[in-house]
Amino acid sequence: MKISNETKVGAIAVVAVTLLILGFNFLKGKKVFSKSTTLYGMYGNVQGLQNSNPIIINGLQVGTVYKISTDKDMRRIMVELNITKDINIPQNSIALIKPNPIGTTSIEIKLGDAVANLKSKDTIYTEANAGVFNDILKKVDPVLYEVRKAVSSLDTLMVNINSVIDPRAKNNISGTLENLNRVTYGMIASTASLQALLNQQTGSLAKTLNNMNSITANLANQNSKIDNVVSNMDKATSKLAALDIQKTLNTLDATVNDLKSMVGKFNSNSGSLGLLLNDTKLYNNLASTGNKLNLLLDDIRVNPKRYVNISVFGKKQNNSPLLIPLPDTLNAPYYIEKVKTN
Repeated sequence: MKISNETKVGAIAVVAVTLLILGFNFLKGKKVFSKSTTLYGMYGNVQGLQNSNPIIINGLQVGTVYKISTDKDMRRIMVELNITKDINIPQNSIALIKPNPIGTTSIEIKLGDAVANLKSKDTIYTEANAGVFNDILKKVDPVLYEVRKAVSSLDTLMVNINSVIDPRAKNNISGTLENLNRVTYGMIASTASLQALLNQQTGSLAKTLNNMNSITANLANQNSKIDNVVSNMDKATSKLAALDIQKTLNTLDATVNDLKSMVGKFNSNSGSLGLLLNDTKLYNNLASTGNKLNLLLDDIRVNPKRYVNISVFGKKQNNSPLLIPLPDTLNAPYYIEKVKTN
């Protein structure tokens, strides 16, 4: 069987293209006939990282950088990692870019402790690396390195806070700080008032304490008198305790009962005193008798000759007797009865 020249040229061209593709992939660090794992990492600065740069885990190269791509604003750079060795990478592992001034920039993967592992096409955690300067600073002055790291973290935190807090929240915080200043001023004024109150010379509390000291001093000086008063009170209570209070109460109760009985008799019409107090007839009779007595006395005073005649030569007075008493006293008017004229 004779093979034509065109077939030979075509076969050679296919083999050449295949070898070219295999060689290109080999130079890029991607093995064609072996199983590999592809991971993605997002960076803000790749620090001179290029395709085919090595990927190192614990000092051993396990793959190469396959592709680096970015968006138009250059804020996020995606690096495609080609892991050629069959290894397990925990999900919380971190891929760090390690620049080398005298060598090739590489990616170092810090293995985590998660149970689950990353799969192909997964995204690995990344962290910005400050480069060789931080490594040198860490070795020369560890304290200054930690301070610089803390300041960087604090700056990042403040930026995040400023991005989260909206203008309305900022205004609220400003109002809160203003209110806090007012409260502080009020506390200062209250402290001044309290200081004036606690002043040992002119403070109200000092004056009150002085007055209390004077009162207690007076009480101490009058202690003997207080003891005498207490002693007298003790004696009085002893005498009261010695008295037969029950007997006195019984006597008083009997006296009250007798008084009630007497008052009851006064109010009733059965006795003489009750009749005297309650019977109007007796009052009228007494009043009538008084009127007659007054009439008699007035008649004797006006016409004494009718009752006593001491004149030897005179004759007996024949005036008619008084029928009503004379009202000679305004403060004691007489009780006037109707008298029938004969």
